Amino acid sequence: MTPPKPAPRPDKVSLWRYIRLFKQDILSAQPARLYRAKMAEFRTPFFRSYLCNTPELVDLVLRARPQDFPKSDRIREGLAPLLRNSVFVTNGAVWARQRRIIDPAFEGGKLHQSLPDMWQAGLNCLKRLHKSAGQPIDIEPETSHVAADVIFRTLFSLPIEDRTAAQVFTAFRAHQMSAPVVNLAALLPLPRWLPRPHSRQTRETATQIRQLIEDLTRRRAEEIAQDTAPDDLATKIMTMTDPETGTRFSTDEMVDQVAIFFLAGHETSASALAWALYLLAPHPEWQETLAEEALCLPAHEAPDMALLKQLKLSRAVFREAMRLYPPVPMFVRETTCPETFRKRPVKRGSQVVISPWHLHRHELLWDNPDGFDPSRWDTENGKSCARQAYIPFSAGARVCPGAGFAMAEGVLLLSMILRDFHLTALPERPPRPAAQLTVRSKNGIWLTLTPRQ
Repeated sequence: MTPPKPAPRPDKVSLWRYIRLFKQDILSAQPARLYRAKMAEFRTPFFRSYLCNTPELVDLVLRARPQDFPKSDRIREGLAPLLRNSVFVTNGAVWARQRRIIDPAFEGGKLHQSLPDMWQAGLNCLKRLHKSAGQPIDIEPETSHVAADVIFRTLFSLPIEDRTAAQVFTAFRAHQMSAPVVNLAALLPLPRWLPRPHSRQTRETATQIRQLIEDLTRRRAEEIAQDTAPDDLATKIMTMTDPETGTRFSTDEMVDQVAIFFLAGHETSASALAWALYLLAPHPEWQETLAEEALCLPAHEAPDMALLKQLKLSRAVFREAMRLYPPVPMFVRETTCPETFRKRPVKRGSQVVISPWHLHRHELLWDNPDGFDPSRWDTENGKSCARQAYIPFSAGARVCPGAGFAMAEGVLLLSMILRDFHLTALPERPPRPAAQLTVRSKNGIWLTLTPRQ
């Protein structure tokens, strides 16, 4: 069975038809030729957009000259109500300072400190899943629940059952459904000082989330001042001093960063885990292999990094899930000077689109690009594409600082679930992939989980 992907639009449509499709879902608004194109140009009355779809162009934009291709304000506008000036949307000196403060908290040597929180969140997830065992369930709400539990435990030492954490989780689910990836008003040539409109629900949920996060942040600042704060990610980041300026994050700055930690650490992890479980459902042979591998995990205590490294097959499945369903399907940059892409002139101010969704399924690069095959990572083609055409966490200077955290979390939770359950898909309820804030299913991801003997 080939995993589902959105049906592409016809090659030629009117601008207004394209805008309507784009508003519904940016993935199905794209033509099929992008799965084999090396580059594509899109013209609108207001700007030009170029999809860079070869390893050479992706490397140029993300790795070789990232300073010449900053984040596009057109994407920033859609995320502004919640993220404001978070590290995900800033550029230049502001972004560099933010990364100098944030990156040390996610260094590989500190990852082991988060494993007990991931483990406890996973155990609580298994308890909830056992209550619904044998019944068809939409697995997406549960992967969202456990991913939110992980991020609150690691950030603020709070379980998802905490009242404030539960309120943020509920508000974020509503925000995720209402906030578009791209604000269509940002595509118009309006003055930069003119505010772009957002839906009332988007504004209200963003305000609610930020107020709750601000309360948590102020509470933590008081604990830091009294030397009673736990040694979690929030404390590490709030007490980190920028080595160049000697400054720390203010409360407002920290709220911006926590908002993106929650988006990146919760939404993307939830999306990837849900798709990994779905992809395994029609493949009992892979399920049995992962279940056997997961027997190395202890029954009652968190594993260490050495044990986590033994989960190689679970890691291969999770990587394959992020290849087929990259949580963030597109990155948008902007040219700061005239460029030449594949002998084609590109004007200053043009939009440059890097699409993991299309790059990960590129017909000229990958063997069996639309198929589920975790063993591909041991083939020559898979190893080559992993280096050149696999960017679920972006690449270069702006690679996600929490990439190692996300991989550890996803691999561990996937192994824990497969150790306890056998998965069965519902053929009558196939998922319909669509890009919201992340790649989700319009109609849920329905599975039946049967406890293993």
